[in-house]
Amino acid sequence: MATDFSAPAAHILAVDDHQDIREPLAAYLGKNGFRVSTAEDVAKARVVYDKGPVDLIILDLMMPGEDGLSFCRTVRAKSATPIIMVTALSEEADRVLGLELGADDYLPKPFNPRELLARIRAVLRRKQAQVPETDKQAQSARFGRWTLKIAEHELVDERGVGTELTRGEYALLLVLLRHPQAVLDRERLMELLHGDAAHAFDRSIDNQVSRLRQKVEDDPKQPALIKTVRGGGYLFTPAVTWTARAP
Repeated sequence: MATDFSAPAAHILAVDDHQDIREPLAAYLGKNGFRVSTAEDVAKARVVYDKGPVDLIILDLMMPGEDGLSFCRTVRAKSATPIIMVTALSEEADRVLGLELGADDYLPKPFNPRELLARIRAVLRRKQAQVPETDKQAQSARFGRWTLKIAEHELVDERGVGTELTRGEYALLLVLLRHPQAVLDRERLMELLHGDAAHAFDRSIDNQVSRLRQKVEDDPKQPALIKTVRGGGYLFTPAVTWTARAP
């Protein structure tokens, strides 16, 4: 049965310092069945978020005082709550940074509320479906000398020594583990990682891959696990062994 994400149980936190955007947006989403809380700055957003639960955050990047990117970092350090960035910034780099910090999608201002509504529903659907049955039943995934502990989001080597992964690095590694020994081009990787936000910023994938290589490769300058395929993208070379959870 399909889940109705318009149900009142879906709680949206809209964070924007512009009242003329924040309040009409809250009213529009409320008419479409969502429960909406608003915050005019990051300090107030933290209060709402900490009370929880929040199902999705609509986050303006540029606000007086602490900015949206800082709040994005905070949320990602605690949870996988979906985040849709809205920004009037024209610089691509800021949106790239937001996506790399773990935002799920973005929409430039001015935006059509109907498009934002569609993106909210798409992100929530994707969030529910993004963990495949293999991962739901898996305790760990082993590749080469590494083991990724799924529940703990922890990467350890054959000696049990852990290597810290950012949320973005973990998400990228999980995508590669799900598609071993298959060439994935930048567009497909962006789609698997960011869904509807994949229509730009393909160079950010190169940066993410480079950072992940620093963690998992014996020699990042001559990668053996994550190979570059000229004109094609990336190839995750090792076989992957999934270990099931105990019943």
